[in-house]
Order: sequence, then C-alpha cells, then structure tokens
Amino acid sequence: MWPGALLTLLLCSSLEAQENSFTINSINMVILPSHEVQNGNNLTLQCNVDISTTSHVRLQHWVLFYKDDVLFHNVSSTEMTESYIIPQARVYDSGTYKCTVILNNKVKTTPEYEVLVRGVPSPRVVLDKKEVIEGGVVMINCSVPEEKGPVHFAIAKVNLETKDTKLKRKKSSPNQNSVTLEFTVEEQERLIYFQCQASILSMRDMETSEVTKSDMVTVREFFSSPKLYVYPEGPILEGTPMHINCTIQVAHVAVAFPEIIIQRDKMIVAHSREGSRATYSEIATVEHNGNYTCKVETSQISKVSSIVVNVTELFSKPKLETSATRLDQGDTLHLWCTTSGASADNFTIQKGDVIVSQTNSFLKRASQEDSGTYTCVAGIGKVFKKSNAVRITVCEMLSKPRIFYNSKTEVIKGRTIKVNCQSINGTLPISYHLLKATDILESRIVGSNTPAVFEDNPTEDAAYQCKASNCHSNSEMTSELLLVKVIAPVAEVKLLILNNKMVESGTEIVLRCFVNKVSGPIMYKFYREKEVNPIHEVSSNDTQAFWYMEEAGVEQGGQYYCTASNRANLLPNIPKSNILTVKVFLAPWKKGLIAVAVIGVIIALLVLGARCYFRKKAKAKQMPVEMSRPAVPLLTSNNEKVLSDSGPEASRPYGYNDDIGNHATKPINENKEPLTLDVEYTEVEVNSLEPHEGLGRKGTETVYSEIRKVNPDFMENRYSRTEGSLDGT
Repeated sequence: MWPGALLTLLLCSSLEAQENSFTINSINMVILPSHEVQNGNNLTLQCNVDISTTSHVRLQHWVLFYKDDVLFHNVSSTEMTESYIIPQARVYDSGTYKCTVILNNKVKTTPEYEVLVRGVPSPRVVLDKKEVIEGGVVMINCSVPEEKGPVHFAIAKVNLETKDTKLKRKKSSPNQNSVTLEFTVEEQERLIYFQCQASILSMRDMETSEVTKSDMVTVREFFSSPKLYVYPEGPILEGTPMHINCTIQVAHVAVAFPEIIIQRDKMIVAHSREGSRATYSEIATVEHNGNYTCKVETSQISKVSSIVVNVTELFSKPKLETSATRLDQGDTLHLWCTTSGASADNFTIQKGDVIVSQTNSFLKRASQEDSGTYTCVAGIGKVFKKSNAVRITVCEMLSKPRIFYNSKTEVIKGRTIKVNCQSINGTLPISYHLLKATDILESRIVGSNTPAVFEDNPTEDAAYQCKASNCHSNSEMTSELLLVKVIAPVAEVKLLILNNKMVESGTEIVLRCFVNKVSGPIMYKFYREKEVNPIHEVSSNDTQAFWYMEEAGVEQGGQYYCTASNRANLLPNIPKSNILTVKVFLAPWKKGLIAVAVIGVIIALLVLGARCYFRKKAKAKQMPVEMSRPAVPLLTSNNEKVLSDSGPEASRPYGYNDDIGNHATKPINENKEPLTLDVEYTEVEVNSLEPHEGLGRKGTETVYSEIRKVNPDFMENRYSRTEGSLDGT
C-alpha cells in the first residue's frame, strides 16, 4: 500500500512541479523532550522542512521516519513540520532516528540522532503457591510486560527470618519478556519470599530495573527434627540391656514416611523406612560407647540429631597370648587367655569357629594342622568379650628339593632352558634359589606345591643346583647337582690350503676345513664353486677335516669352499666358509716335453710340405712326356702288342726337343697372367709296313695332332705328337 500511495503522490507532485520551480533548503529533526528520556515518558520526533518555490500554494511532499535505517512511519503533507509521538517510551525504543523529505525527484535526509530510554519498569512476580511443605517446589514467574525481549532476569530466594539469600539464579529470555523458574524449599525454612530484577541492553549500556519482591511463602515441615532417647537413663553398666530410640513427627499431608537411620560413629546400626520410629537394642558393652546419630532423609531433605553413650566396663577385653607364633612341627603349642577387673567365669579358646579349649589355656604338640587363627572369648553372665586374634604358623620341614629340566630336547647354545625346582612336602610358602655354579641366578617364592620355574640361556655346559627354605628353623634344603650339556652350533667355518695356492701339477692338494670349539659330531662338506654336489664329505668329532688330491691336474684348479654343521644347526642356516681359489700349473719337465713335441710336429709339417711341393713340381715336368706317349698300345694285325725300342730315342715323339719339353707348361710370357688354352686332338691313321714282318706286310700308324689355341694377342703353340710306328719312323 505504501509504495502505491507514494508513487501516486510523486506523480501528482511531478505534474505540479513541472509548472513551478522549487528547492529544498534544509531539513532537521528535533527530539522532545530530549535525546535521553525516562522509561514510560512520551517521546516526540519532529521533522522540520524548509522548501522554496515559485508556486503560490504549498507543494505536497512526503516525510519519512526511520529507526536504525528501518522505515517505521511516513506521511504526505504540505506543512513544513511533521511530528511522530511515541507514548510511554521503552528501552526497545532506544536507537538512531532520522527523517527524509521527498519532493518530486528531489530527496533530502537529516543526520542520524541517537535516542536513549533510561530505566526498566519494575518486573512482576507471580507464585504458583503461597504455602509449601519442606522439600516441595515453588514455581516463580518473573516478567516485564511493557518491554520486549531479550530480557535478563535475576531471581533470588530469601529467608525472612535471617534475611539471607539462600539461592540466586539467573536466566535470559531472548524472545520473550518473562521467565519461569522452579525453587525447592529446604529444611528449616519457615517463611520465604522471592526477589526479581530485570536487565535490558540499551544501545551501549545495560539498563536495570528495581528489585521486586514476591508474596510470602509459608513452609510447613514434612517431618520434625529427630529426637534421640537412650534407655536406661544415666550410667549404663556392661551387661545391661540398652535401647536407643529415634522418633520424628510427620505432616498429615505426607504420602510416605522418610527413612530413619541410626549410626554409631559412621557405622549404621539400625534403620527404618516405615513409621516414625527406629530402635537400636543391645546388651551394653564398652564397644557400644560412642557418638550416636539419628539421620532422617528424603530425596530433598535431611535432618540430624546426635547423642553420646557411655558404658561402664564390667571386665576388660580378654587378651590371648602365646609362647611363639612360629613353631616347627613337633614343638609345643601353648596359648593362654587373661582378663583384668572382675574375674570371668567362662572362657573358650577357638581356632576359627572351632572350640579347641573351654578353659583359659591350650597346650599341645604342634603339627601342621594346628596352623591358623586363634581367639579367646571370656564372659560374665550375659557379657561376652572377644580377645585379639593370634596367628599361629606350624612349619613342616621341607623335603629335599628335586631339580630337573625337560631332557627330551637337547640344549642348544643361547636358547632358553627351563629349570624346575620342587619340594613335595613342607609348609607354604616356599622360597627357592637357583644356583649356577656357585652364584645365585634367581630367587622365587611359591605359594603352592607346583614347581618353581627358572629360565636361563646357557652358552656352555652348566651345573645347576636348587636351594629351598620356608618358615622352619632348620637350614635350607639343597638339591642334587643338575649337569646340563650344551650343544654349541657351528657359527663360523674357514677353509685353508696347507701348501701354496699355486700348485704344481702332479703334486697333492690338501684343503683344511676347520671350525671353533663346538659340539660333535660335525658334518664337513667340500664343494667346488658352482657345483651342487659336494666333492667330499665326512662326519667327525674333530674341529677340522681334510680333503686330499694326491696328483693334481690342471682341471683341479678353481674355487673351493666348505660347510660345517652339527645337530644344532637347522636348515637353511648352514654356515659357509670363505671361497678359496686354487691354481694348478704344469711341471717344468712337462713344459719341455710339450715344447719338444710341438717343435717335432712343426718340423714334420715342414718336411711334409716340402715333399709335397717337390712332388708337384716333378709332376708338372712329366706332364708333356705323358701326353706324348701312345694313347693305346700298338697292335699287330693279329692284335698283338708291338714292342717298341727300348732306347731313349724310341720313347721320344717325333720332333721332340728338350727345351720344348722342359718349358712346355710355361706360358710364353712368364711375367704375365697365365693363358687360357684350348687343346684339340686330331687322330690320323697311317699305313706302314712292320719292320719285323718284311715289306709285304703293312701296318697302321695313328698320329695325334695337338693344337692349342691362345688369345689373339698371343702366339699359338702347336705341337704334333705321332705315336711310335712299328718301324720306328
């Protein structure tokens, strides 16, 4: 609605202002009666505007009022002054105020003015009841109806008789102007009232109201203070029946009785949850002397009263004595009971709850069954008194302790061994001491017949002994000597060669594998590097083992190592020695023999090569001769072989020349590459007469002609070969 009306006014003002000129000279706000006003007084906000215009009439304009930058009032006016009245200003009216004037499209605003409202109205206190029983609850409502939250309240409960503030509580109400609290009425409060005070934060300061008192509240007792009565009155002699009564009076409106408790010092001796009385009755003894208290309680209230009771002693508390509290088995046990004052006519001595004597004395030869706690009871008439307790311990002598360990397993060096000590007979507890050699290794106290278990980690053969003692006066008992053999595992292995690492072939190799002092038997194994299977193994009780190679060859050279283990070494933790490198070299005489053999082989190869060379050369010379011989033997007409002349001339072909024969295989130009020759043979048959058959017979002569073709650049050699005729021509 406000935006619509404001828009309408602006349109009208705009139309009117279009014809006239105007200006807003100034605007200010006046706060009446002042910037600080008392709570409940009227507050006037006056906005003054000075406008100049050419119009003959006053212009319509808007005046807007703001508190803390929030618009809370606006008005359309033609007046120069507009006011807004706040009746009965309250703290929540405190803040910063300003006003704004709007004329056509011109706006002007005053500075901000701070307004403080001092004081808070007195709060109202309303109780839900004006009469209450002790332990009851009163509901108090405290409010400031004129103000708005948040409001902080402080409410106190005041005892009218003492004017003491018993309880004060504070509570804030962020969104309301009231709070409600519960107060419990305590015992011994008779007339009470409540006070309420309100506080509100105004700008920077906290404004606080006056304190408002509530109506009086009357408190009725739920129950009266307890009263204690002791019968009989006056001095009380031991043996006299004694009664202590505690009584109270309970209000008629009570739905349940409170609990009544009677205490002697701090010990509860009687109590009751039903009725208004509790009673404690006993035959009086000096133990009943003390301060008796009667306490009556509910969930909220507790009332107490006390009385002191004195009982005259008839006879003193009996005293039980003994010759000794620790006895050896077989010694004499003697107990006696005494009193002072009147002589008691009734005595009993008890062990626990069992009566062992009905006189003031007990005498016997002690056994272990006599150990226990003894007391004496003395009485005169109905008065019985119990003595102090005496603890008797009868010690049975210990049997000789036995010492043992688990012998099923061997003792490995460094591992834990459990040694047991046990005395079968004897009074408990038993103190055991384990000795190793002559030194006490450990001590232990055992309260049962189970063995005392000691632990040790022997590194060598050891002797143990056990000593046991208890309360018996005899000296401690000593066990037999326990001998423990300790198996030392192989920890380190070394490998050496007895001679030089450079071994001459044909001589012996001796490898020595050795360990420190350990338990046997020891398994030694010799290995060549990179071989899985050992080359030698032996079991020995000695700390060393050897491997022999009588005549070493070059193939025995290489790297060696060994392992050693006994039954204390478990796979795969088998110790391995260092790696030893052995080199085998040939003997000098073998080197010489090999050198001679090599030289002989070289000479033989040279001789064989030379022989082959000369053979090849000889074959090359004989090749033309072979070629000049008849290809087939000459036959007669009767197919008989014709014998040639045996002379040298007969074996040579026709026209043979030695020079030609010697150089037939050589090329024409020795300095040039060999020629490629093509050889052709021509067979010619020549008829001739056999010389030995006469002229009448003819023979056939075969002539071979050899033609060698060469390259055109070279001359052609041609040789003719004629088979020897029968007549030699």
